[in-house]
Amino acid sequence: MGRGRRLPPLVLSEESRETLRNWSRRRKTAQALALRSRIVLRAAAGLTATAIAAEMQVCLQTVSKWWRRFLDSGVDGLLDEPRPGQPRKIADADVERVLTLTLESKPSAATHWSTREMAKASGINQTAVSRIWRAFALQPHRSESFRLSRDPLFIDKVRDIVGLYLDPPDRALVLCVDEKSQIQALERTAPLLPMRPGQAERRAHDYLRHGTTTLFAALDAKTGKVIGRTQRRHRSAEFRNFLDTIEASVPPQLDVHLIMDNYATHKTALIQRWLLKRPRFHVHFTPTSASWLNLVERWFAEITEKRIRRGSFHCTRGLETAIRDYLDHHNLEPKPFLWTKSADDILNSTARLCKRINDSGH
Repeated sequence: MGRGRRLPPLVLSEESRETLRNWSRRRKTAQALALRSRIVLRAAAGLTATAIAAEMQVCLQTVSKWWRRFLDSGVDGLLDEPRPGQPRKIADADVERVLTLTLESKPSAATHWSTREMAKASGINQTAVSRIWRAFALQPHRSESFRLSRDPLFIDKVRDIVGLYLDPPDRALVLCVDEKSQIQALERTAPLLPMRPGQAERRAHDYLRHGTTTLFAALDAKTGKVIGRTQRRHRSAEFRNFLDTIEASVPPQLDVHLIMDNYATHKTALIQRWLLKRPRFHVHFTPTSASWLNLVERWFAEITEKRIRRGSFHCTRGLETAIRDYLDHHNLEPKPFLWTKSADDILNSTARLCKRINDSGH
């Protein structure tokens, strides 16, 4: 045993020893706790306080403090004690008043509260209001939109389409079909300023228009592969041409289930005659105002974000070339969008939203 200042002997139980070993192995977090654990472990091994202080490169008083704390309180004695701080100035009643005003009222001549307006109305400083809002995840400055379908067959259509996603039929292809119309070929009036450290990419606010095009797309719900075609117009004649493209791309032995919205060009006599001549094609219309049920809309958002929105195109042909290039690149390694919600989940969520609207008093 090393020579130096002696303290009462320290004996560890097996449980305490295991806990201290785990704490002492900390490499990045709770380093103060790891040091205290190593001090106690060395003390239990028979070293004196002086020897431990020299080995750990800490002062003798530190070793003595945690040695005695362990003798008095065990492993709990090595944890930090609650520290005194500034007394709480905001009472529960003040918090409740802020929450009530935020959720149940509006400021005069405004549609939503700001921290400054709430501070004036509640008599609490602006910083405290911000803290209360953060604690309860309130963001009065933010607003989102929604739209409810009024389709009388909403329930049946939801169950039909979700059933195709979650349990597709055998020997059949489920294709989500739609068109992204009026895609503008926009040319920025100044060259792009590329991204650099500390500064985002910048582009000119104004632009020149060089015409529009329409992207017809059919997304394979199982594989994620997309059949696409660009055309300058989006009448029923162009849509029929796209259906011909789909027919030529799908093996003849497979049935084809088409998920489409209620756009007028999808229901013309020309399209109906085309479908009647091809009984292997089955159409499933989404409910009105519920295009989110069509998975191809998610792919449209992706191509818009990754290729169209930040592009600069000198002509419509350049835009169409960029779209086809993206389509070819996507189909090299397609990944499907996985549908996870059941029809019951969607209908229950819609029912809860309707109930909240009816109970809102507006």
